Amino acid sequence: MNKRILLAGLLGGVALFAWGSFSHIVLRLPSIGIEDFPQAQEEGVKSVLSGALTHPGFYFFPGMGEAPGMSAQERSAANKAFEAKYKRGPHGILIFEPAGADVMTPKQLIIQFVLVVVEALLAAWLLSLTTLTSFASRVGFVVGLGVLMALATNVEYWDWYGFPGNYTAAYMLDKVIGMLIVGLVVAAMTRKRMAAPVLQTTRAA
Repeated sequence: MNKRILLAGLLGGVALFAWGSFSHIVLRLPSIGIEDFPQAQEEGVKSVLSGALTHPGFYFFPGMGEAPGMSAQERSAANKAFEAKYKRGPHGILIFEPAGADVMTPKQLIIQFVLVVVEALLAAWLLSLTTLTSFASRVGFVVGLGVLMALATNVEYWDWYGFPGNYTAAYMLDKVIGMLIVGLVVAAMTRKRMAAPVLQTTRAA
């Protein structure tokens, strides 16, 4: 990467970080579709979870009931039992952390900043590999990367894990707008000029 691409990626990352702050704090786009536990039941639910789960992790329920060393017959029986429990409901996923923690720690903010700078750097680098010359096409290329990034996991989470549709749409919109902002920055800073036409002369016979 040359210095112009590095600078474009850094500034694009700063712009993306600023957009993320505005989107989360002011617009609250990524919070759409997320609901709190009912206040009257929250402490009871937390007490049950703390008693049932002893370590942090990603939990899927109902459990599939599989264990290492199962025979094919035992695994088949476990799958049938899981399917029956899944149909009866309820089912869902849970990210669980038994210990308390601060909200928005410096470590989290630093990781987020590094992440968005890397995203913008990659966008600037990939754009530099293209032959696109117009400003609109270069911005569109980066927006296309944003669409790809938004589709890559969000739709799968909606399809397989049941993430709410409004949450999925809002989160994807947040990512696409963010990459639009990155595209405006990196396309402006790494603009390519049209090559001058080559004049050909022929000698008179």
